Amino acid sequence: MGQVAITLNARTYRLRCGDGEEPRLLALAAHLRAKVDGLVGEFGQIGEERLLLMAALLVADELFEARDRNSAPSEDVA
Repeated sequence: MGQVAITLNARTYRLRCGDGEEPRLLALAAHLRAKVDGLVGEFGQIGEERLLLMAALLVADELFEARDRNSAPSEDVA
């Protein structure tokens, strides 16, 4: 079983994962860390729970936008 240490907003979380999943989990964490760091830069330290919630909402918004783009009918040009 794999294990990674993820640091968000100066707090480290240790997570277990399947063997070989470490690089993907670290990449996902880096994306989330960028969101959290951007929020801290914009709003300051507004509380860990609030920062993580806001970052999760930003990532969910990206997911929804990607899903909407992929489900939109494409225009076929003849």
